[in-house]
Amino acid sequence: MTSKIKETFSEIKKEKRKALITYIVSGDPNPNTTLEIMNSMVQEGADIIELGIPFSDPMAEGVSIQKGHERALENGASLESSFKLLENFRKDNKITPIVFMGYMNTFESLGAELFMKKAASTGLDGILIVDMPPEESTDFSREANKFDIDIIRLIAPTTSAKRAKEICSQCSGYVYYISVKGITGAGNLNAKEVIGKVGVLRTLTDLPIAIGFGIKDAESASSVMNVADGIVAGSVFVDLIGRNENVIKNVALKTRELSEVLN
Repeated sequence: MTSKIKETFSEIKKEKRKALITYIVSGDPNPNTTLEIMNSMVQEGADIIELGIPFSDPMAEGVSIQKGHERALENGASLESSFKLLENFRKDNKITPIVFMGYMNTFESLGAELFMKKAASTGLDGILIVDMPPEESTDFSREANKFDIDIIRLIAPTTSAKRAKEICSQCSGYVYYISVKGITGAGNLNAKEVIGKVGVLRTLTDLPIAIGFGIKDAESASSVMNVADGIVAGSVFVDLIGRNENVIKNVALKTRELSEVLN
């Protein structure tokens, strides 16, 4: 079998465009609204959705996404409710790849075997565990392989070429290149620097490369899209959700803005 993420990137390449990967926090501000947002994003051109799994200490996140995690946790969101949300999404959408993005403590609470069985039965396509290096992910990698669930990994601007090659060898689906140093939503990306780093990364892997951590509008997306296979936008959507004004409409408009520039 081929993973749904691999199939999606293959189709996007044939269409000569770039993938739009959107990120929101599962259960922010509540499960029903999250489901509406997911469906709206797909309608407006999102190719893959990353769902942040709420956690009390999301150390890689900036203020925007930390607040998203807090809002979700206040409403009782959890790994279990995220699987339920995915089940509900899959009732109408069997196609769009969904990735759970989060932290090791949450994922390990179920154990690798049980997590992957549940992931497969609910239609999850990939996981991205921020604080799980390849050396500590043997169990998850083994179980993920059984069900064609991809393990996506992060490459930072400060990652050496040697280390990047090691990480890529333990990665599937796509490589997530962090375009700025620091936490999500921090600073503006330096397009020239990103283009150079991604050029080096291309020599180390054949996997699609998605660029994130600084994409918030058409301008920032277009500045790096030519060297990417896809872009990831997150903080901008979590900010819109946090404002609690015309959430579905505003998220849809932002998704469309990014989708149009990538097409």
